[in-house]
Amino acid sequence: MTGSDNSFSPVNRDDILNVIRDMPGQLGKREIARELGLRGGDRKLELKTLLSAMEDDGLIARDRGRRYVLAGALPAVTVVEITDRDNDGELLAQPVRHDHDSPIIRLAPGEGAGGRGQTALGIGDKALVKLKPDGEGGYEARLMKRLGQSAHKLLCVLYKPRSGPPRLAPVDRRSRHDLVPARGEAEKARDGDLVLCRLVKERRHVAKMAEIVEVVGSADNPSAGSLIAVHSHGVPDGFSDGELDFVKALKPAKQGQREDLRKIPLITIDPDDARDHDDAVWAAPDEDPANAGGWITMVAIADVAAYVAPGSVLDRGAYKRGNSVYLPDRVIPMLPERLSNDLCSLREKEDRPCFAVRMVFDKNGTKRSHTFLRGWMRSAAKLSYTQAQKAIDSEGDAVANALLDDVLKPLWGAYEALSKARAAREPLEIDAPERKVRVGEDGKVKAIEVRERFDAHKLIEEFMIQANVCAAESLEAKKAPLIYRVHEQPSREKIDGLADFLPTVGLKWARGEAPRTGRFNRLLSQAHGTEHYETVNEVVLRSQSQAVYDPDNQGHFGLNLDRYAHFTSPIRRYADLTVHRALIRALKLGDDGQSDEERSRLDVIADEITQSERRAMAAERDAVDRYIASFLADRVGAIFEGRITGVTRFGAFIRLSETGADGLVPISELGAERFYHDEEAHALIGEASGDTYRLGMNVKVRLEEATPITGGLLLSIQSKPEKGRPPGRKTRARARAKTFSERQKRGGSRGGGRGRRRR
Repeated sequence: MTGSDNSFSPVNRDDILNVIRDMPGQLGKREIARELGLRGGDRKLELKTLLSAMEDDGLIARDRGRRYVLAGALPAVTVVEITDRDNDGELLAQPVRHDHDSPIIRLAPGEGAGGRGQTALGIGDKALVKLKPDGEGGYEARLMKRLGQSAHKLLCVLYKPRSGPPRLAPVDRRSRHDLVPARGEAEKARDGDLVLCRLVKERRHVAKMAEIVEVVGSADNPSAGSLIAVHSHGVPDGFSDGELDFVKALKPAKQGQREDLRKIPLITIDPDDARDHDDAVWAAPDEDPANAGGWITMVAIADVAAYVAPGSVLDRGAYKRGNSVYLPDRVIPMLPERLSNDLCSLREKEDRPCFAVRMVFDKNGTKRSHTFLRGWMRSAAKLSYTQAQKAIDSEGDAVANALLDDVLKPLWGAYEALSKARAAREPLEIDAPERKVRVGEDGKVKAIEVRERFDAHKLIEEFMIQANVCAAESLEAKKAPLIYRVHEQPSREKIDGLADFLPTVGLKWARGEAPRTGRFNRLLSQAHGTEHYETVNEVVLRSQSQAVYDPDNQGHFGLNLDRYAHFTSPIRRYADLTVHRALIRALKLGDDGQSDEERSRLDVIADEITQSERRAMAAERDAVDRYIASFLADRVGAIFEGRITGVTRFGAFIRLSETGADGLVPISELGAERFYHDEEAHALIGEASGDTYRLGMNVKVRLEEATPITGGLLLSIQSKPEKGRPPGRKTRARARAKTFSERQKRGGSRGGGRGRRRR
């Protein structure tokens, strides 16, 4: 159709889709009009109207360059991370940044295999690739540029059996095959050591060979769970000599022109075991007669920008790390300890520079005004959440009780007003209990506890949210570029999945119903008090998009806010430091604000710190899994209560009630008969009996295997299945078709040929 005379035929949706499919990410309105041969203002207006309607219908979308792509499609050139291999050894990847369920990306045969003077790509590496649709819903990728090797693909345990050759077993559960040490490499470490390896040039269908580049430590060390998490995800650990020398020479900031806040009884409220204190709060009734019942509040934040200048060695290190990482037995800080635990920590009774926002609210929690200032403060007290809450509940200790009337009660009064506004705003209210792994001095797990959540936690959270909103509003008012915290609304695919699931638990979501936080909250309220409450909570949580950092504001769906920017934790998040600097420059609060160079790179910074956050979350999750597996290793054979939290064609995932750990029951262990995965029912159903294991079902399981090295738990179900109907012909056909399709995409069966059996 390209270049044809289209002047008399109507603009057709299918033609538009075909053009975009052939040239994804390359066409704007003008280019599409040219490809379709459209001429004249009326025809172009018709095209513009149709494109807008197709966007609203979820058929197409626009990428960061405002070019059109098919909805859910990837740009033609994108950054990917290598995540796996298919049965033929070809590399599989996923986009580094993609908000929807990722399609299958397979590197073309031979791509990334390495060559003279160049190591092979492997799991964990990142690369810039050019994508081409493969006709099966996935993509074929051609390598354009390597983006550096990631350590985590090759963290292994070296085993030296008495008989047979040594082997390197990857700690990543996704890696199916062991590696072979290259000649002489096994002598670099001892049996059972954790070693960092690098692939040498590999050959298809042959065991991969590797060289050992670093001995990390013993796999039997109690802290191995954290060591593995740090190295396997490439988390930067430690500080350069330049950073340490620089911070050692730093002199404490002076008051200078800062506003003196020392008479205001600002206090810090943190977890019991907190070592740094980066935020302080205060509130008092507003004495203005025009704001009867209103409140004046202040949130004061450690002024990290006073010490970490743009482009300095400290800044470069903080940017590389992106954020602090919190593991069960340690914290890997974003900034050196002299900053995070001393100069930038709002210590009790010590003078500190701060960046504060003074906010005025009416009696219903609606903000009337706010002002940012560089201040000089002295924390009146350091309280834990438990201390503050007990004082409010008339059970406080002497320290907290001394602050009760003048400090704590006004804080709670302001919080009560803010709670009214929060309720009217209707942010998403998902109940997701957080578990904490407590590690003893010997490095072993002492206990796994559910974190208690008091009103004291909610108070601090709401004060911080309001401060973050103020930051975004002030920068927008000055037309200053900034990095937002963006949380987009759920995709249509995820809402459709939720709508498919809810009827199985007696609830519903009307097709076409817009996703709104209030609607989700009503759904959760309907499930409250039923046996399905935890499952509905989890399914709603899974339906949400992942939050990102972005200089383009898309709002924060979960908080139901139009604009939101992280401001309150510059000690542990680089995003907050960029916002501090932007405010300093925009509001003319000093000469240590955002540089032109930093301002020009906000999109790059946003992408990098989003990935740093994902890296930290993955490392934290994996470390917890490994510590819990270690904790349970001597309880193999024990029976546990649990709940089915996921069903797939290869088995059921069970969450143990006691620890919150997740384990797998392979589908082959469910019984003698064949079980089918019914996607719509979210269940595994026996072919002959109709015996059913469904999502959300409470079960008893036996722990068959706990592997601390990988964090894997293997379980067997002891409970009887629920009675049901055998799967119909459509369910069986759909399951077989899905299995066949997945085998084709993963290389198990191509072009009608026979798939090679996995070793």
